[in-house]
Amino acid sequence: MLMAYDVVIVGGGPAGLTAGIYSARRKLSVLLLERGLVGGQLQVAHEIGNWPGMKSVNGMELASSMEEHARSVGVEFLLDEVVDMDLKGQVKKVKTREKTLECRAVILATGGQHRKLNVKGEEAFIGKGVSYCATCDGPFFKGKAIAVVGGGNGAVEEALYMGEVASKVTLIHGGSALSAEELIQDKLRKKKIPVLLDTTVEEILGKGFVGKIVVSTRGKRGEIPVEGVFISVGQVPSIQAARKAGVELDGRGFIKVGRDMKTSISGVYAAGDVTGSIPQVAIAAGSGALAALEAYKHVKSLS
Repeated sequence: MLMAYDVVIVGGGPAGLTAGIYSARRKLSVLLLERGLVGGQLQVAHEIGNWPGMKSVNGMELASSMEEHARSVGVEFLLDEVVDMDLKGQVKKVKTREKTLECRAVILATGGQHRKLNVKGEEAFIGKGVSYCATCDGPFFKGKAIAVVGGGNGAVEEALYMGEVASKVTLIHGGSALSAEELIQDKLRKKKIPVLLDTTVEEILGKGFVGKIVVSTRGKRGEIPVEGVFISVGQVPSIQAARKAGVELDGRGFIKVGRDMKTSISGVYAAGDVTGSIPQVAIAAGSGALAALEAYKHVKSLS
Protein backbone atom coordinates (compact mmCIF):
# COMPACT_ATOMS: atom_id res chain seq x y z
CA MET A 1 0.00 0.00 0.00
CA LEU A 2 1.37 3.43 -1.01
CA MET A 3 0.67 6.43 1.22
CA ALA A 4 1.83 10.00 0.49
CA TYR A 5 2.60 12.79 2.97
CA ASP A 6 4.48 16.07 3.13
CA VAL A 7 6.56 14.87 6.07
CA VAL A 8 7.29 11.46 7.55
CA ILE A 9 8.80 11.47 11.05
CA VAL A 10 10.62 8.35 12.17
CA GLY A 11 10.55 8.07 15.96
CA GLY A 12 7.90 8.98 18.52
CA GLY A 13 9.93 10.40 21.41
CA PRO A 14 9.81 14.07 22.48
CA ALA A 15 11.81 15.17 19.41
CA GLY A 16 9.52 13.36 16.97
CA LEU A 17 6.33 14.40 18.73
CA THR A 18 7.37 18.05 18.81
CA ALA A 19 8.38 17.89 15.15
CA GLY A 20 4.95 16.47 14.39
CA ILE A 21 3.14 19.23 16.26
CA TYR A 22 5.14 21.98 14.56
CA SER A 23 4.75 20.42 11.12
CA ALA A 24 1.00 19.88 11.43
CA ARG A 25 0.43 23.40 12.72
CA ARG A 26 2.05 24.59 9.47
CA LYS A 27 -0.68 22.67 7.64
CA LEU A 28 1.63 19.95 6.37
CA SER A 29 0.36 16.38 6.13
CA VAL A 30 2.36 14.41 8.69
CA LEU A 31 2.81 10.75 9.54
CA LEU A 32 4.76 9.73 12.63
CA LEU A 33 6.25 6.23 12.66
CA GLU A 34 7.08 4.50 15.94
CA ARG A 35 8.11 0.87 16.32
CA GLY A 36 7.65 0.74 20.10
CA LEU A 37 5.88 2.97 22.62
CA VAL A 38 4.99 6.53 21.65
CA GLY A 39 6.98 8.76 23.98
CA GLY A 40 10.24 6.84 23.74
CA GLN A 41 12.42 7.24 26.82
CA LEU A 42 9.73 9.40 28.46
CA GLN A 43 7.81 6.18 29.07
CA VAL A 44 10.44 4.96 31.54
CA ALA A 45 11.11 8.27 33.32
CA HIS A 46 9.69 8.12 36.83
CA GLU A 47 9.94 11.87 37.42
CA ILE A 48 10.94 14.82 35.22
CA GLY A 49 11.78 17.94 37.20
CA ASN A 50 13.17 20.24 34.51
CA TRP A 51 10.35 20.48 31.96
CA PRO A 52 9.48 24.20 31.80
CA GLY A 53 6.22 25.05 33.49
CA MET A 54 6.00 21.86 35.53
CA LYS A 55 7.86 21.46 38.80
CA SER A 56 7.47 17.70 38.49
CA VAL A 57 5.80 15.47 35.92
CA ASN A 58 5.69 11.73 35.39
CA GLY A 59 7.28 10.68 32.10
CA MET A 60 4.34 8.54 30.97
CA GLU A 61 1.95 11.41 31.66
CA LEU A 62 4.08 13.85 29.66
CA ALA A 63 4.34 11.39 26.77
CA SER A 64 0.56 10.90 26.77
CA SER A 65 -0.01 14.67 26.82
CA MET A 66 2.39 15.20 23.90
CA GLU A 67 0.74 12.43 21.88
CA GLU A 68 -2.72 13.85 22.53
CA HIS A 69 -1.51 17.30 21.45
CA ALA A 70 0.00 15.89 18.25
CA ARG A 71 -3.16 13.99 17.36
CA SER A 72 -5.31 17.07 18.04
CA VAL A 73 -3.50 19.09 15.37
CA GLY A 74 -3.70 16.34 12.77
CA VAL A 75 -0.58 14.19 13.11
CA GLU A 76 -1.23 10.63 11.97
CA PHE A 77 0.45 7.74 13.79
CA LEU A 78 1.60 4.37 12.52
CA LEU A 79 3.05 1.72 14.82
CA ASP A 80 5.44 -0.07 12.49
CA GLU A 81 9.16 -0.57 11.89
CA VAL A 82 11.20 1.02 9.11
CA VAL A 83 13.00 -1.60 7.03
CA ASP A 84 14.37 0.55 4.21
CA MET A 85 14.55 4.16 3.01
CA ASP A 86 15.28 5.77 -0.37
CA LEU A 87 16.06 9.39 0.45
CA LYS A 88 18.04 10.65 -2.54
CA GLY A 89 15.33 12.15 -4.77
CA GLN A 90 12.78 14.91 -4.24
CA VAL A 91 10.24 12.21 -3.42
CA LYS A 92 11.47 10.19 -0.46
CA LYS A 93 10.36 6.61 0.11
CA VAL A 94 10.14 5.07 3.56
CA LYS A 95 9.33 1.37 3.63
CA THR A 96 7.93 -0.32 6.71
CA ARG A 97 7.04 -3.95 7.24
CA GLU A 98 3.53 -3.29 5.94
CA LYS A 99 3.53 -0.10 3.86
CA THR A 100 5.53 2.09 1.48
CA LEU A 101 5.34 5.79 2.31
CA GLU A 102 6.18 8.66 -0.03
CA CYS A 103 6.97 12.14 1.24
CA ARG A 104 8.87 15.29 0.45
CA ALA A 105 10.76 15.55 3.75
CA VAL A 106 11.89 13.07 6.40
CA ILE A 107 12.72 13.84 10.03
CA LEU A 108 14.79 11.17 11.79
CA ALA A 109 14.14 11.14 15.54
CA THR A 110 14.98 7.53 16.26
CA GLY A 111 16.67 8.07 19.63
CA GLY A 112 18.76 5.23 20.94
CA GLN A 113 18.93 1.91 22.72
CA HIS A 114 20.22 1.23 26.20
CA ARG A 115 24.00 1.00 26.32
CA LYS A 116 25.27 -2.20 27.91
CA LEU A 117 28.17 -2.68 30.29
CA ASN A 118 29.45 -5.61 28.22
CA VAL A 119 30.66 -7.50 31.28
CA LYS A 120 30.55 -11.21 32.00
CA GLY A 121 27.12 -12.34 33.17
CA GLU A 122 25.21 -9.33 31.86
CA GLU A 123 23.57 -11.05 28.90
CA ALA A 124 22.94 -14.25 30.81
CA PHE A 125 20.98 -12.48 33.55
CA ILE A 126 18.87 -10.10 31.46
CA GLY A 127 15.35 -10.63 32.77
CA LYS A 128 16.80 -12.59 35.70
CA GLY A 129 18.00 -9.66 37.78
CA VAL A 130 19.61 -7.45 35.15
CA SER A 131 17.40 -4.59 33.96
CA TYR A 132 17.74 -1.33 32.04
CA CYS A 133 14.51 0.24 33.32
CA ALA A 134 13.66 0.72 36.99
CA THR A 135 10.13 1.99 36.38
CA CYS A 136 9.45 -1.08 34.21
CA ASP A 137 10.92 -3.78 36.42
CA GLY A 138 11.36 -2.11 39.82
CA PRO A 139 8.24 -3.59 41.47
CA PHE A 140 9.70 -7.10 41.03
CA PHE A 141 12.51 -6.14 43.42
CA LYS A 142 10.43 -4.97 46.36
CA GLY A 143 12.30 -5.58 49.59
CA LYS A 144 15.47 -6.73 47.82
CA ALA A 145 19.00 -5.33 47.69
CA ILE A 146 19.90 -3.89 44.30
CA ALA A 147 22.63 -1.89 42.58
CA VAL A 148 22.22 0.91 40.05
CA VAL A 149 25.14 1.48 37.66
CA GLY A 150 25.72 4.95 36.20
CA GLY A 151 26.33 8.54 37.21
CA GLY A 152 24.03 10.73 35.10
CA ASN A 153 20.51 12.01 35.67
CA GLY A 154 18.95 8.75 34.55
CA ALA A 155 20.99 6.61 36.93
CA VAL A 156 20.39 8.86 39.94
CA GLU A 157 16.67 9.03 39.18
CA GLU A 158 16.57 5.21 38.97
CA ALA A 159 18.36 4.98 42.33
CA LEU A 160 15.87 7.39 43.90
CA TYR A 161 12.93 5.44 42.50
CA MET A 162 14.34 2.11 43.66
CA GLY A 163 14.96 3.67 47.08
CA GLU A 164 11.18 3.58 47.52
CA VAL A 165 10.96 -0.06 46.48
CA ALA A 166 14.11 -2.01 47.39
CA SER A 167 15.44 -2.77 50.86
CA LYS A 168 18.87 -1.36 49.92
CA VAL A 169 20.18 0.58 46.94
CA THR A 170 23.83 1.15 46.04
CA LEU A 171 24.75 3.53 43.23
CA ILE A 172 27.95 2.57 41.38
CA HIS A 173 29.80 4.97 39.10
CA GLY A 174 33.13 4.57 37.34
CA GLY A 175 34.01 8.27 37.51
CA SER A 176 35.31 10.36 40.36
CA ALA A 177 32.11 12.43 40.54
CA LEU A 178 28.49 12.08 39.46
CA SER A 179 27.45 14.02 36.35
CA ALA A 180 23.79 14.32 37.37
CA GLU A 181 22.26 17.71 38.08
CA GLU A 182 23.02 19.07 41.52
CA LEU A 183 19.35 19.21 42.54
CA ILE A 184 18.97 15.50 41.83
CA GLN A 185 22.18 14.74 43.71
CA ASP A 186 20.77 16.66 46.69
CA LYS A 187 17.80 14.28 46.73
CA LEU A 188 20.19 11.34 46.65
CA ARG A 189 22.04 12.66 49.70
CA LYS A 190 18.80 13.29 51.56
CA LYS A 191 17.75 9.69 50.92
CA LYS A 192 21.18 8.59 52.19
CA ILE A 193 21.69 6.24 49.27
CA PRO A 194 25.34 5.09 49.28
CA VAL A 195 27.44 5.97 46.24
CA LEU A 196 30.57 4.09 45.19
CA LEU A 197 32.75 6.29 42.97
CA ASP A 198 35.77 5.19 40.93
CA THR A 199 34.09 1.79 40.88
CA THR A 200 33.35 -0.47 37.93
CA VAL A 201 31.29 -3.65 37.70
CA GLU A 202 33.55 -6.48 36.53
CA GLU A 203 31.14 -9.42 36.60
CA ILE A 204 27.56 -10.35 37.48
CA LEU A 205 27.14 -13.70 39.24
CA GLY A 206 24.30 -15.88 40.48
CA LYS A 207 22.55 -19.24 40.28
CA GLY A 208 19.58 -18.84 38.00
CA PHE A 209 19.12 -15.29 39.23
CA VAL A 210 21.51 -12.46 40.12
CA GLY A 211 23.12 -13.07 43.49
CA LYS A 212 26.12 -10.73 43.58
CA ILE A 213 28.37 -8.48 41.54
CA VAL A 214 32.15 -8.27 41.40
CA VAL A 215 33.39 -4.70 41.47
CA SER A 216 36.74 -2.97 41.22
CA THR A 217 37.43 0.22 43.16
CA ARG A 218 40.71 1.87 42.20
CA GLY A 219 42.09 -1.55 41.33
CA LYS A 220 40.83 -3.29 44.46
CA ARG A 221 38.32 -6.06 43.76
CA GLY A 222 35.39 -6.92 45.96
CA GLU A 223 31.91 -8.45 45.94
CA ILE A 224 28.52 -6.91 46.70
CA PRO A 225 25.52 -9.18 47.36
CA VAL A 226 22.54 -7.94 45.30
CA GLU A 227 19.49 -9.49 43.69
CA GLY A 228 19.15 -6.89 40.97
CA VAL A 229 21.38 -4.74 38.78
CA PHE A 230 19.87 -1.72 37.03
CA ILE A 231 22.15 -0.42 34.28
CA SER A 232 21.85 3.23 33.24
CA VAL A 233 25.01 4.21 31.37
CA GLY A 234 23.63 6.05 28.36
CA GLN A 235 22.42 5.06 24.93
CA VAL A 236 23.65 3.76 21.61
CA PRO A 237 22.03 5.72 18.75
CA SER A 238 19.51 3.91 16.56
CA ILE A 239 21.01 4.74 13.16
CA GLN A 240 20.81 1.45 11.24
CA ALA A 241 18.18 2.54 8.70
CA ALA A 242 19.70 6.00 8.31
CA ARG A 243 23.19 4.63 7.71
CA LYS A 244 21.87 2.13 5.17
CA ALA A 245 20.16 5.01 3.33
CA GLY A 246 23.43 6.95 3.09
CA VAL A 247 22.90 9.55 5.82
CA GLU A 248 26.31 10.75 7.04
CA LEU A 249 27.32 9.96 10.62
CA ASP A 250 29.80 11.80 12.80
CA GLY A 251 32.90 10.31 14.40
CA ARG A 252 30.89 9.06 17.38
CA GLY A 253 28.30 7.23 15.29
CA PHE A 254 25.49 9.77 15.63
CA ILE A 255 23.67 11.37 12.70
CA LYS A 256 25.63 14.43 11.62
CA VAL A 257 23.55 17.62 11.49
CA GLY A 258 24.16 21.34 11.18
CA ARG A 259 22.68 23.96 13.47
CA ASP A 260 19.55 23.83 11.28
CA MET A 261 19.20 20.07 11.89
CA LYS A 262 19.88 19.32 8.21
CA THR A 263 21.62 16.03 7.44
CA SER A 264 23.90 15.29 4.49
CA ILE A 265 20.85 14.58 2.28
CA SER A 266 18.58 17.38 1.06
CA GLY A 267 15.13 17.21 2.61
CA VAL A 268 16.26 14.92 5.42
CA TYR A 269 16.56 16.22 8.98
CA ALA A 270 17.42 14.69 12.34
CA ALA A 271 16.54 15.66 15.90
CA GLY A 272 16.96 14.52 19.48
CA ASP A 273 19.30 11.95 21.00
CA VAL A 274 20.16 10.36 17.64
CA THR A 275 22.18 13.51 16.81
CA GLY A 276 24.39 13.13 19.88
CA SER A 277 22.91 16.14 21.67
CA ILE A 278 22.66 16.30 25.45
CA PRO A 279 19.93 13.77 26.37
CA GLN A 280 17.37 16.14 27.85
CA VAL A 281 13.67 16.36 27.00
CA ALA A 282 13.77 20.12 26.47
CA ILE A 283 16.72 19.86 24.08
CA ALA A 284 15.09 17.03 22.13
CA ALA A 285 11.86 19.02 21.83
CA GLY A 286 13.72 22.14 20.71
CA SER A 287 15.63 20.29 18.02
CA GLY A 288 12.41 18.65 16.85
CA ALA A 289 10.78 22.05 16.48
CA LEU A 290 13.73 23.40 14.51
CA ALA A 291 13.80 20.34 12.24
CA ALA A 292 10.09 20.78 11.53
CA LEU A 293 10.46 24.45 10.63
CA GLU A 294 13.31 23.64 8.25
CA ALA A 295 11.31 20.76 6.74
CA TYR A 296 8.43 23.16 6.16
CA LYS A 297 10.71 25.50 4.19
CA HIS A 298 11.91 22.58 2.11
CA VAL A 299 8.43 21.29 1.33
CA LYS A 300 7.23 24.74 0.35
CA SER A 301 10.24 25.23 -1.91
CA LEU A 302 9.07 22.23 -3.95
CA SER A 303 5.52 23.54 -4.41
